[in-house]
Amino acid sequence: MNKTLVVPEAELYYEVRGAGPLVVLVGAPMNADSFAPLADLLAGDYTVLTTDPRGVKRSKLRDGGTSTPEQRADDLARLIRHLDAGPAIALGSSGGAVTVLALAQAHPELVSTVIAHEPPLDRLVEDGDELLAASERMMADYLAGDVIGAWKQFFAIANIQVPDGVIEAMFGGERDPQQVADERFWFAHELWETVTWVPDVGTLRDSGVRIVVGIGEESTGQLCDRTSTALAKRLGINPTQFPGDHTGFADQPDAFAKALRGELVQVRLDPGPQRGERLGDAVAEVGE
Repeated sequence: MNKTLVVPEAELYYEVRGAGPLVVLVGAPMNADSFAPLADLLAGDYTVLTTDPRGVKRSKLRDGGTSTPEQRADDLARLIRHLDAGPAIALGSSGGAVTVLALAQAHPELVSTVIAHEPPLDRLVEDGDELLAASERMMADYLAGDVIGAWKQFFAIANIQVPDGVIEAMFGGERDPQQVADERFWFAHELWETVTWVPDVGTLRDSGVRIVVGIGEESTGQLCDRTSTALAKRLGINPTQFPGDHTGFADQPDAFAKALRGELVQVRLDPGPQRGERLGDAVAEVGE
């Protein structure tokens, strides 16, 4: 089922697969297509919601609109209420991990578990100020037209090793206009709001939402390994490893789905105080 929902400043494109407890898969800037293989693998046992974040691909944004974690969290809250199938289990990756953390803070009644996979929370690490200054230079260079240079800076900041010539091959030739538009929107409106966001750890701890911080097994030493580890430490929990690296959900969907199912089983076994009844109600409603 592919539909749209009108929200403040935007019209959200979303897809729903399967039947069962509601699982949300979300990224930023990644769109619904990035999660389609994983969603298909889960749809036999779960209702799976995927969406293009506001301003990306099929989700239209009003002129002058913005994309903050709080706005994206509000978008997800409206989608979950629209489907009337919560509380949801929400997995967000990269900027989407920041989105689902903001969702847990603002709307804890709508989620039973949040799985934040590699959130790029630069302010949580010791060299955060230097990283943000580098990101400002990178964004300025991109918006000034130096696409290749900006992407080289991006991978350097992220501490992701890229072989010589790959960046030029990926971003230097003729490209899909929609991909270019989404990329520019990310650099202009989404990236800065995401990497500068700071979670309210006290609110997250007191929310009653089970928080899982995920890190890719192949992400060791990368920036998002550091930011995720820092978040887990502040929350007083141990990070959970998932297959692959920052994009393991897309690159290794079968292995990632197996690991994710382990987390989903934990939700069903231990949904938390007063959440079991709501989860059971959601299953019943979806099945009707």
